Amino acid sequence: MKVAGIDEAGRGPVIGPMVIATAVFDESKLPELKALGVRDSKRLSPKRREKLFEEIVKLADDYVILILSPEEIDSRGETLNELEVEKFSEALNALKVKPDVVYIDSADVEEARFGERIKDRLGFDVKVVAEHKADDKFLPVSAASILAKVTRDRAIEELKKGYGEIGSGYPSDPRTRAFLESYYKQHGEFPPIVRRSWKTLRKIEEKLKKERRGQLTLEAFL
Repeated sequence: MKVAGIDEAGRGPVIGPMVIATAVFDESKLPELKALGVRDSKRLSPKRREKLFEEIVKLADDYVILILSPEEIDSRGETLNELEVEKFSEALNALKVKPDVVYIDSADVEEARFGERIKDRLGFDVKVVAEHKADDKFLPVSAASILAKVTRDRAIEELKKGYGEIGSGYPSDPRTRAFLESYYKQHGEFPPIVRRSWKTLRKIEEKLKKERRGQLTLEAFL
């Protein structure tokens, strides 16, 4: 029997792509994945994820990785959950080796609904298991999470070559916020690597404009 897992990395960042990865394994390979130490990517070091990436690719019967640019994310005419349904389905349909069962890390508060919406879009018959924290429960999803996370991390490292220290790209990262504020002050706009629909940018822009108005008022007073 063939089993697949699918997951994403980079749903929440304000900088860089979101990556969706799916991988198919013969069920007999699952003990090997476990022996390698495959688990939720968030519980592994970057160095360990990089090493496991290559091992997972070797063991997989097939895999697909989709990279969604900030522009593609911003241009969606739907919620992020709906975008994930569309792109998870696209990735699964692109597999040359079709699984008998696919395990999905559900983004919906109603786990089963997320899975059913994806299943309805697939061009092949498959049993779908969609659960929260599936990347910590099912080895195929853990493997997919590693493929997605490593691909996302590599993309961020490439961006750093052109822009310097941008942090992780998450709004909560002080390095990311410092980069965005510095870039805006210097250029009067945000770089093309950001997701312009994120509220984070509007808050930073409002903050800097307020500081600028305060500075002008002070200069006029002096």
